[in-house]
Amino acid sequence: MMQDQTLYSRGGVITERNADYATVRVRIPAGVLSAAQIKQLAKISEKFGDGSLHLTMRQAVEIPHINPDNLPKVAKALDKNGTPIGAEYNEVVNIMACPGIERCKYANCETINLARKIDERVFGKELPIRLRIAISGCTYMCNSPLLNDIGIISRIRPLRTPGLCTGCGTCAEYCKQCAITLKNGVSVLDEEKCVQCGICIHSCPYHLLKSEYAHYQITVGGRRGASPAIGKELVTVETEEEVVEVVDRIVYWVYRNAWSDRRLADQMDEIGYDAFAEKIQSEFGPKELVAEE
Repeated sequence: MMQDQTLYSRGGVITERNADYATVRVRIPAGVLSAAQIKQLAKISEKFGDGSLHLTMRQAVEIPHINPDNLPKVAKALDKNGTPIGAEYNEVVNIMACPGIERCKYANCETINLARKIDERVFGKELPIRLRIAISGCTYMCNSPLLNDIGIISRIRPLRTPGLCTGCGTCAEYCKQCAITLKNGVSVLDEEKCVQCGICIHSCPYHLLKSEYAHYQITVGGRRGASPAIGKELVTVETEEEVVEVVDRIVYWVYRNAWSDRRLADQMDEIGYDAFAEKIQSEFGPKELVAEE
């Protein structure tokens, strides 16, 4: 009985408007499913729900209209399918990610496995608030990490070697920010307009543009909804391991300091964001090179 009660109170079990039924949200980091898993989800919905599946904004799947008496059977079937019950309440919810370098020509990093690593470390952790995390493989951010509580964005700083540019203009044509112009037959980058998307590097037909600093930008405090807010840049790191560790630190900071029933964006100053950011930047931020005398 205690086990059933725990199941009924899980964040991924959502009471519908008609309280005689529940919707079950499924845990799917990065929204990636095999065809076999999709077929099994359809069977579970046909057997226990109304035969439909709802694809959510956070790359999860919901099975609507389930009789709560069947929740133990549904949970068992979902676990067997590798798609367990997810999260929705005051906890870390489904981790979003774009396709990454496997499929997207604009991406600068692998995203799916990174989402799975973060999911393994922090998914479902109970918190005073709901925490949303999104990963984007480039700065065009199809899944809007800047509007999530934690955002991870892969960027590349372009490096131009003087004297090598042929002046073909390809990079200027592809730059969506109009940050590149041709002057005297040479491409010139406007640093103020550059968003470090890496498109100029990928588009150069002669491979003359290189990456000077491939990194992940981690932001905190983004918010969707009626009053959207852009997350603040916390730190930039260079490895997946550092990303996972910083995310874990953010989650623990929220757990220890955040107030219930308020979005993270609305209480950043009150819970000591500046002091937290200073600590994270000193530990994980780029180290300044000390010039030899």
